Amino acid sequence: MASACANSSISVQDHRRASPLSLRKQTNSFWRPRHRCRKKCRNFQATRQVNDERARGQSGFAVRCNVCVESESGDEESISVKDEHFVRWFREAWPYFRAHRGGTFVVIISGEIVASSHLDAILKDISLLHGLGIRFVLVPGTHVQIDELLSEKGRKPKYVGPYRITDPESLEAAMEAAGRIRVMIEAKLSPGPSICSIRRHGDNSRLHDVGVSVASGNFLAAKRRGVVEGIDYGATGEVKKVDVSRIRERLDGDCIVILSNLGYSSSGEVLNCNTYEVATACALAVEAEKLICIIDGPILDKSGRLIRFLTLQDADLLIRKRAEQSEIAANYVKAVGQEDLASLVHADTYPNNDVSPGRSGNGLRELFQNGVGFDNGNGLWIGEQGFAIGGQERLSRLNGYLSELAAAAFVCRGGVQRVHLLDGTVGGALLLELFQRDGIGTMVASDVYEGTRMAKVTDLTGIKQLIQPLEESGTLVRRTNEELREALDSFIVVEREGHIIACAALFPFFEEKCGEVAAIAVSPECRGQGQGDKLLDYIEKKASSIGLEMLFLLTTRTADWFVRRGFSECSIEGIPEARRKRINLSRKSKYYMKKLQPDTSGITVDRVFT
Repeated sequence: MASACANSSISVQDHRRASPLSLRKQTNSFWRPRHRCRKKCRNFQATRQVNDERARGQSGFAVRCNVCVESESGDEESISVKDEHFVRWFREAWPYFRAHRGGTFVVIISGEIVASSHLDAILKDISLLHGLGIRFVLVPGTHVQIDELLSEKGRKPKYVGPYRITDPESLEAAMEAAGRIRVMIEAKLSPGPSICSIRRHGDNSRLHDVGVSVASGNFLAAKRRGVVEGIDYGATGEVKKVDVSRIRERLDGDCIVILSNLGYSSSGEVLNCNTYEVATACALAVEAEKLICIIDGPILDKSGRLIRFLTLQDADLLIRKRAEQSEIAANYVKAVGQEDLASLVHADTYPNNDVSPGRSGNGLRELFQNGVGFDNGNGLWIGEQGFAIGGQERLSRLNGYLSELAAAAFVCRGGVQRVHLLDGTVGGALLLELFQRDGIGTMVASDVYEGTRMAKVTDLTGIKQLIQPLEESGTLVRRTNEELREALDSFIVVEREGHIIACAALFPFFEEKCGEVAAIAVSPECRGQGQGDKLLDYIEKKASSIGLEMLFLLTTRTADWFVRRGFSECSIEGIPEARRKRINLSRKSKYYMKKLQPDTSGITVDRVFT
């Protein structure tokens, strides 16, 4: 098929890139369009008819080009280019498919987004992601709809701090708003994916079923907020218990769970709870991998630039600085206490297995006990089950999105490792955030590079203990104590509970704009926990920060590990000359190289560790 055609200088492979007009001229064939239109036909089929005399002993051929994409300038983009882009994206997204599958994400959809035209697209993306195996608990905001219903009745909403004063009229509006929103979300999730484009793949009868199963119910137990400092909050509730076992049961049954902000008291009352308090309490109780807040704008710095990443320490300090101007920031400080958060960034350094309150697994989550039997009725430090934000401060946006940032830091301290704050007015925000390395929103994280730092003289013994077994097995080149001491400034270590559990080195070659990765070692009891990946990722960011564009390494026994992480085999000529002169050729090492990609994640090693 790839051979040249009779009376033509174009191969069949070339027909995919040639225009219909050039093919007609050069193949001397008869062309019959499959359909006609005023614009250029996007789908065509070419059939060559050959005289019996000329075609004796040969077969005719047909060429079909499915889609010729017409650009704004009128030029046609080859289908092969479009296919190439699609395939490349799909392959790049593969690690994210695996990483997110089976994860539980609690998603707050702010009341402003719920009331907007952006909700439809967001729910379609949630349905898509649910089909990829992500487990969702949706917590929709209701305050915009409640305020509108009250306004229709000539009533004004009343807030004290982050809480609404829920009088009988407000409770009626809250129940009506919650019911409407739940039914609307169920309806929008019901259609499932479009089936018009997949008929060619055979029977699709199962796709005519309801798209996504949605579950809701009385998952939230609440108690009256009561009278606080002389103010009667009426039917405003505080979270008392999240029924984790029944939520997980629905998630295990392949349902998306809708968790209303309406809670139910032990006496049978309906109570109007704060949406963010419900969502943050739920994220902590179900031990969600992520809390995602879909809001109506981006998180910007003072210069108007998007803040892509904040460590828990950075977010905590930022909120504390605003505590005098912001009531919600002050509430955050009151809730989490006055302790220095620097200890939380390196929580693994706590001696005698004492664990910082922010540690996942051993810390605050022990208080939740599957949502039942909270410590003294409390979810966290001071009787707060979750973290409430709202009221006039949030509505006025006098402090921007500081309220949402405080909620993010709060749940990070409780053990949720990642919180994403997304601008829901951006089309496809969820997909762009979850399936790209750098995302498009703001991420607050509690565990990025936890315990990772540059090596010190006191680490020499720990580093030697890690690499010595690998030197003895021939995996690493032997280094004397003096050589190791001279190279110490290039080593990075991971410390846990006062012990060095992993190490690696980066040796830069500035003239060639590349660096050598060497001596990656992880203690046997910590292997399989991602420490090697954490070190390599740190090295890549460190290399980028000092202007390097490539990384290379020499290995005899660990090539497969590096290949899976983007390294490709190269020749010795690809190694800087200064390094080539020192290579022990008798080891017959293999050489691997990786081109560093531009990093716009906002995660900088200098920012984390200085």
